[in-house]
Amino acid sequence: MYILYIHQYFASRKGRTGTRSYEFGRFLVEKGHRVTMITSGLANPEFPVPEGRRCVERDVDGIRVVSVAGGYNDPHLGTALTGWRRMLRFYEFARAASKVARELDRPDVVFATHTPLTVGLAGISASRHFGVPFVFEVRDLWPEALVNVGALGNPMAIWWLRRMARKIYRRADHIVALSPGMKEGVVRAGVAPSRVTLIPNASDLDLFRPDLDGRAARERLGLGKRFAAVYFGAMGLANGLEYVIEAARILAERKQDHIVLVLQGGGGKRDELVALARRLDLQNVVFGELVPKEEVPAIVAGCDVCLTIARPGKDPTWSPNKLFDSLAAGKPVLINIGGWLGEMIARNACGRFVAPDRPVALADALVELSQNPVLCEQMGRNARTLAERDFDRNLLAARLEHVLAQVVTEKNTP
Repeated sequence: MYILYIHQYFASRKGRTGTRSYEFGRFLVEKGHRVTMITSGLANPEFPVPEGRRCVERDVDGIRVVSVAGGYNDPHLGTALTGWRRMLRFYEFARAASKVARELDRPDVVFATHTPLTVGLAGISASRHFGVPFVFEVRDLWPEALVNVGALGNPMAIWWLRRMARKIYRRADHIVALSPGMKEGVVRAGVAPSRVTLIPNASDLDLFRPDLDGRAARERLGLGKRFAAVYFGAMGLANGLEYVIEAARILAERKQDHIVLVLQGGGGKRDELVALARRLDLQNVVFGELVPKEEVPAIVAGCDVCLTIARPGKDPTWSPNKLFDSLAAGKPVLINIGGWLGEMIARNACGRFVAPDRPVALADALVELSQNPVLCEQMGRNARTLAERDFDRNLLAARLEHVLAQVVTEKNTP
């Protein structure tokens, strides 16, 4: 097959965001398929578009990457923009991607991955132009996910996004959902269950491993011999990391000085979080800079526990990359998101669910684990076992390959 893949935030392991599209694209290439990836080249340190150019082509491990002058590539940048400015940039990328797509060779299938939702408009445009099937991947339910965290409240904007989502779902020949709740949300919007396939986020078992040496990372971060819990990823409104700062304040108040919390990453709320920690004079919070993904595993290896944290109200259908990377690393996970993820962590005894509205619950869980290294080790082993059994990247990429091949076959069958 020749697959036209559209992802505004595409990044390889040298980038600073999730690599699902890179890993899936690389898998498809290794299986003998051709893959062209359209992504944004603006605010993109990996695949920039020089000023005055419409697009630039590059080969990335066999994937033909076409970066266009529209939108922005770094999702951490978006966390610092207002909602309307972000939406304008989303449309900018969709328009640029649609125009460039029409100038490429005719693919067998168009595959567009959310977020943002507007990527689906580019997918519809390319699918219509070439007369080929369109598959849409839902990584978050919009507008519900935005409303739940307080990022969107305008009734007209909510109506408009809901209408757009239903249009994209209706035009797609098939939909890939990243969680059971996302699949249910798509079905509620009027899509037949037979047209929706669940392919959750995956664990990169070769990149995040329990046997990595994290001593250099510990030394660089100044963790000493303290019990370290790490959050790695975006620091925006939806991430609600004030929760972690408050847990750190509680630990400091209790004189639990042997515990340190590491916030590793970037985003629109980072400066506010740094200022808050300084104002509270917290010596148990360490901020690490945003780094390429290929450098994150060593940082995780240097810590004892991983945090998957979101703002209260975050849609429990969420499927964050960081959780699956934590499982692959063989680390206990402390998660304040209910629904399928919290239940999965509890059921597989690889961490603790902590109440999203009670930072003291996170503090209590950290004290418990810091005092019980045997329990931590067992939870870590359980985490790695879960990653290998249910979230192996190659198994899930093969599921996507099957979906794409199936829609192509159905489209070409009289």
